[in-house]
Amino acid sequence: LIRHVGGAAGPLYGTFFLRAASACAGKQRLEAADVVALFEAGLQGIVERGRAVPGEKTMVDALAPAIEAMRRSLAASGGLGEILDVGAQAAEAGMKATIPLEARKGRASYLGPRSIGHQDPGATSAWLLVKTAAECWG
Repeated sequence: LIRHVGGAAGPLYGTFFLRAASACAGKQRLEAADVVALFEAGLQGIVERGRAVPGEKTMVDALAPAIEAMRRSLAASGGLGEILDVGAQAAEAGMKATIPLEARKGRASYLGPRSIGHQDPGATSAWLLVKTAAECWG
């Protein structure tokens, strides 16, 4: 991913998956807390590499609320399916919240005010990642 996917997505998702793998290294079975930890580690990698924060119209706008929702569900003793479902719902809300924003990071930032009114592609791909995890693991 890091070398073969164009734009910023390859390095960012490559970092996400490398960090996620490190977070669960050596485990034969993943518990709900492990899945939350791998998403947390992946997001941390994206933030460190891309230096993005929520509100800049990036994939972080979908991932950060998803992971926060997963943490809350885990703390409330939610099972893996529930944790991922609430994460996917929060990621979708975060993705949709990028529509009125002006892009501050990534390729879309070159558009300036013209990025307003369009959903961020990175946030969309991040929502699809969380949604697919919920569909597969949930």
